[in-house]
Amino acid sequence: MWISFGSMGFMFIAMLLMLFVHSKVTNKWVAWPIRIVAWVCLILGFISMLYIIFNPTRGTA
Repeated sequence: MWISFGSMGFMFIAMLLMLFVHSKVTNKWVAWPIRIVAWVCLILGFISMLYIIFNPTRGTA
């Protein structure tokens, strides 16, 4: 469950960073590192979401 919260957090941070760069940042030398961080967050969120989807559950109730 915590992994899914982390992946949603990564995707949310990526969305906020991309929105911030698109609307507020005009200097491209400042925008590129922020975009790279946003893409890394998006990729980490995607990979962790794939882990959640394709990992078999181990119900031990």
